[in-house]
Amino acid sequence: MPKTVPRFRRKISLKIMTKKITSLSVCLVGLLSVLSVGQEPPPAETERKAGERMTVTIKDVEYAFRWCPPGTFMMGSPANELNRIDNKSQHQATLSKGFWMLETEVTQQMWENVMGNNPSSNKGLNLPVTNVSWNDCQEFIQKLNVLLAGTPGAPAGYTFSLPTEAQWEYACRAGTTTAYHFGDTLTQQQANFGSREAKEVGSYPANAWGLKDMHGNVWEWCLDWYGNYPSGAVTDPTGAERGWLRVIRGGSWYFIARDCRSAFRNSGDPADRFFHDIGLRLSLVSE
Repeated sequence: MPKTVPRFRRKISLKIMTKKITSLSVCLVGLLSVLSVGQEPPPAETERKAGERMTVTIKDVEYAFRWCPPGTFMMGSPANELNRIDNKSQHQATLSKGFWMLETEVTQQMWENVMGNNPSSNKGLNLPVTNVSWNDCQEFIQKLNVLLAGTPGAPAGYTFSLPTEAQWEYACRAGTTTAYHFGDTLTQQQANFGSREAKEVGSYPANAWGLKDMHGNVWEWCLDWYGNYPSGAVTDPTGAERGWLRVIRGGSWYFIARDCRSAFRNSGDPADRFFHDIGLRLSLVSE
């Protein structure tokens, strides 16, 4: 006859197995907790702080970005702003998504590292790239996005772009309502204007969100076609539906302070690369 296990021994065996299963469960929970450390999902757009800094390294060159949160602002200039021009009529603009804006203008080092050439008339690795058309910028951005896709640590779901005109002004203002993000006046200690040449990027004080050279140094291409502003409030505007000129913003070393105001608008032929005071600034936008 087969031997039977006494009832008291069966109870002991059952208790031992239960303890082992419980211990294993505790170990698994602890292990999963350890594995999850440092792997938390990135904060939601609404949780990020304006001006938060992020860097992305592409082909050994660092790109530093600042966070611009979703928000609503008055785009354009009020009727009583000094030196105001009529094509800057003030209207409410809402940006429903946050975006990253390059801390400085694109440098010649950044451009040459991706494109293999440096078209700038005044050479210097840390000077802003110039003599680039809007079309050239699109080619640069297309190549950057290919490189970004294989970059460790790159923000998921974001791609490089030129900023829209609304994004550019929103980032420039950084919550201010004055003619410049510094106030209602601009000095040559605050920005490079009315001078003889471009200066190295980041040579002047930043705005409240950590963005530098938003006033002066070189004009910056925007994504939009140039056209009249809307008469009412807008959400995520992208400019005119069609046109023959693209928006440029920010003023340059060659121009006077009036043309460097947060609301000042200018335009250029998207195929023109002959100007030695037009460059670009990148944004990283969610797809």
